[in-house]
Amino acid sequence: MPLSIVILAAGQGVRMRSSLPKVLQPLAEKPLLGHVLDTAAAVGADDICVVYGHGGDEVRARFTGARFTNSGLRWARQAEQLGTGHAVMQAMPGLAEGHRVLVLFADVPLLTAATIARLTSETPPDHMAVLTVELDDPTGYGRIVRERGYVRRNVEHQDANAAQRGIREVNTGVMLCPGDRLKHWLARLSNDNAQGEYYLTDVIAMAAADGVSIHGIKAASPDEVMGINDRMQLAQAERALQRRRVEALLRAGVTLADPARVDIRGDLRCGTDVFIDVDTVFEGSVTLGDNVRVEAHNLIRDCALGAGTVVHNHCHLEAANTGPDCELGPFARLRPGAVLAGGVKVGNFVEIKNSQIGDGSKVNHLSYVGDAELGSGVNVGAGTITCNYDGANKHKTVVGDGAFIGSGVEIVAPLTIGERATIGAGSTLTAPAPDGRLTLERGKQVTVEDWERPRKS
Repeated sequence: MPLSIVILAAGQGVRMRSSLPKVLQPLAEKPLLGHVLDTAAAVGADDICVVYGHGGDEVRARFTGARFTNSGLRWARQAEQLGTGHAVMQAMPGLAEGHRVLVLFADVPLLTAATIARLTSETPPDHMAVLTVELDDPTGYGRIVRERGYVRRNVEHQDANAAQRGIREVNTGVMLCPGDRLKHWLARLSNDNAQGEYYLTDVIAMAAADGVSIHGIKAASPDEVMGINDRMQLAQAERALQRRRVEALLRAGVTLADPARVDIRGDLRCGTDVFIDVDTVFEGSVTLGDNVRVEAHNLIRDCALGAGTVVHNHCHLEAANTGPDCELGPFARLRPGAVLAGGVKVGNFVEIKNSQIGDGSKVNHLSYVGDAELGSGVNVGAGTITCNYDGANKHKTVVGDGAFIGSGVEIVAPLTIGERATIGAGSTLTAPAPDGRLTLERGKQVTVEDWERPRKS
């Protein structure tokens, strides 16, 4: 049976104390709603509808053009926040007949596709399911009351008697319903309560009264159904997500010096025998080849590092790629467009941007290489600068295979240095350097005999 997923994302999030809508608060550098949308897409939903409200324009703009299923993403506005039942009502006009409806929450980002698959596979199409969880301390949560194994009702904490308060199984709010029946139940909801709201949980009693079998499917852990309402809970969710990610790495054979001191804020893929030291942050899409070694205190964003590459301490790598057996740092910076071939060495306090570095070349100390193409076996001396920007436009430097550039050289682009050329230290090049020759540019050294250093008056 086709599956529609309704994601409730209209809450204001007052306790966040932020101008940013709650569903856009970042968890591992991705908005909360983004995590839930990714999960919805992973289960192969035929239709996804986001019910939005507070900060609606900003929320929609953040996901404009996103296509999570073949039919795209539907949006339904909840102009007034009149409860969870009212929120789901807003999604019903666009619901196709014959669908099952799964209700998710944008502020419950850690729910896994595996758990949703259990909900859908263990529940017959004409039955209903609610996702539950067992808590050591269920105070404040609605209790799940079962009869003969099936859920009969959800009893709110304040309405529960002593026996019911002893129940540790609670309702998470996530539910799966036959769509046509859900429309009927929603139409019967009442807001005759102290809050004047339409509660989605009232659907459980209606379904039971109509003789529908209600399955209670338990989540694997409380972390998975953790709701986020304030900064403390956001931080707790961040730790839970990081634990989940590092455990997956450890099971895959990655060595982590301290699993509690690595942050993965994107997609990290590792080959065999990878080692990651403490306080490294991975963002975006990162691939580490076999035998890559990442030392402490590094930021690596949207990079692919070839097999056997070593990243020494305190490097900042962004949108860069390396071939095998490269050595980076310490204190190196690779900026977007840096592409290193095999065996390249980038040393301490070196910055490379939008440049291709050939096999076995070395840029070892205190140098800047930008908008350049270096051949293989090139040696760049300390303090060398490619002067690639003239104040309006960027210009390219080309260095041939086997060239040797001395220390303290300024290369004023556009400029070409030939193969096996040698550039004398301290030169400022403004014209091409020919193949295989020594090229240098230096003013005459002068000593002023009668000069005195100025003194403070």
